[in-house]
Amino acid sequence: MNIQKLKMYFTMVTNALLRRKLRMFIALLAVAIGATIISGMITVYKEVPEQMGREFRAYGANLLLLPASGTTTIQEVKLPAVYQRLQGHEIVGSAPFLYERMKINESPVLVGGTDFDMVKKVSPYWQINGAMPAADKEILLGHELAEKFQAKPGEKIILALGDGSWESPFTVSGIVRTGGKEEQFAYMDLKQMQEIVNKPGVISMAQVSVVANAAELDAFARQMAEEEPSIHPQTVKQIASSEQTVLGKLQALVLLVTVVVLLLTLVCVGTTMTEVVSERRKEIGLKKALGADNRNIAAEFFGESCMLGLLGGILGTVCGYLFAQAVGTNVFGRSLQLSIPIAVMSVVLSILVTAIATMLPVRTAVKVEPAIVMRGE
Repeated sequence: MNIQKLKMYFTMVTNALLRRKLRMFIALLAVAIGATIISGMITVYKEVPEQMGREFRAYGANLLLLPASGTTTIQEVKLPAVYQRLQGHEIVGSAPFLYERMKINESPVLVGGTDFDMVKKVSPYWQINGAMPAADKEILLGHELAEKFQAKPGEKIILALGDGSWESPFTVSGIVRTGGKEEQFAYMDLKQMQEIVNKPGVISMAQVSVVANAAELDAFARQMAEEEPSIHPQTVKQIASSEQTVLGKLQALVLLVTVVVLLLTLVCVGTTMTEVVSERRKEIGLKKALGADNRNIAAEFFGESCMLGLLGGILGTVCGYLFAQAVGTNVFGRSLQLSIPIAVMSVVLSILVTAIATMLPVRTAVKVEPAIVMRGE
């Protein structure tokens, strides 16, 4: 008996929707558009921190690994264990550096040995006139240093240790511009540098570019300070805080747009259902005259709105995923994963919004007096 009643109720609701195709199509379209924006925006909201985190890595490292207090170098063999502790976060790159005071053409300068393949990943903002060192006895000069020595790519310079125990001619492979202190330094291959200064397997610091927010980096730094006393992790506050600020504003904007779309959907569906109730006053009055109570009338209208919400939510969720994919591909250059919880939430939210929008029209419907309506008043 209950199944028959449910089947009859479903048939009645479906026929009521089909009898007013144009109005219901407009309401369905409003719900679908709302669900599209909601599901798409929530997907983007969820993915923005990770995707924008990758974009921010173009501005340089956000984590420095420095020697602990009382020491000046770090053993390279300890770095893999450090990176292991960052499991769960994407490490874009890690560039080691060994700095030593040396002489170029008899003038004291600070020279850094590094892995240039990693520098390209960690510091993609480096602008090179020429090329990075790719062979033995090639050196990269900072712009200020090149101006001082009037050096150009392809020219020779004399590189020497400060105590005069070693010197050799080097070819300037390129000149680097960064807008920072790097323009005051010279750079060469790390292994070659370690061999010249007789410091095999050690570095002065490492710059790490990792996809993580400021809170996660601070937590990692505290953990490292306890577990590895020879290494002092330090977050690059300016980059980490700027990243957090921008991400927070973007997420707030996405949330605001989602709320506005919800309200617009609410108004559109509510207006449509109010007009439907106005058109069906005689039908409502007749049903009441035949014995239908307020609960039956309310159930019918809520059933219609919830069916609209279900159909519009499903359609909008599919379109929302396609919208989020387009944003991910065109803005971030990456495809986004379909999130089942977001899809379910979008459909449920669509049903909830249409149900709330129907409350006022239902209140009007249940107040219809059969006798007055049947008299044509």
